[in-house]
Amino acid sequence: MKKDNLVSSRTDKKIYRDGDTLVKEFAANYSKANVLNEALNHARVEETDLNVPKIRSIEVVDGNWAIMLDFIQGKTLQQLMDENPEKEDEYLNLFVDLQRTVLSKKVPMLNKLKDKMQAKISAAKLDATTRYELHTRLDSMPKHVNLCHGDFNPTNVIITSDGTPYIIDWAHATQGNSSADVARSYLLFYLNGKKELGDKYLKLYCKKSDTAIQYVQRWIPIVAASRLTASKPEEEAFLRSWIDVVDYE
Repeated sequence: MKKDNLVSSRTDKKIYRDGDTLVKEFAANYSKANVLNEALNHARVEETDLNVPKIRSIEVVDGNWAIMLDFIQGKTLQQLMDENPEKEDEYLNLFVDLQRTVLSKKVPMLNKLKDKMQAKISAAKLDATTRYELHTRLDSMPKHVNLCHGDFNPTNVIITSDGTPYIIDWAHATQGNSSADVARSYLLFYLNGKKELGDKYLKLYCKKSDTAIQYVQRWIPIVAASRLTASKPEEEAFLRSWIDVVDYE
């Protein structure tokens, strides 16, 4: 297996291409349970009619766990946006349409989004009063069972040369409320320094789905708090600002 064609590298994983296979190799200290759970999430999403790369195998490579998937040749939606700024609205419409398609699916075997968020809020370094208010707000939100990607942003959409969109990185997939997933995407635009695009995205999604912007906004403090446990140091102050401004009822 060749490792000289590196696609991307992070602290806990390296992704590289080996012919028509994409290899996602995890660091030695990465939890086996988390690797297998990611593969299981992905496999369950494969059972829908969404375009996702297929898992070929789960292996141990040089002592590290690795997931082998189909390599999808193309450019990410983020690359296309950067290369063709005049087409931003066109690409944003595609992005919203794809997310709405994802959120229309049901994958009953996935973990519940609310359970995951409750656990993350409990683990967040927030004072007891704030945690209580966030738990209460989360518990009061409508219980839905839509497929939620958990990290839906333009870097996780690959467009092939014939225009076919593929959605990648299903590590955080759950079933839950669509607006929670939208709130997370909105937050990701802000975290990536794309505030104006994030605002445009939220307005477009709410218009197309006939969803009240205020309803999605009620999810933002919850989503921000749930991200605190895995946030980068430079993100923490920003995430806390989203939590601190909440006017609890």
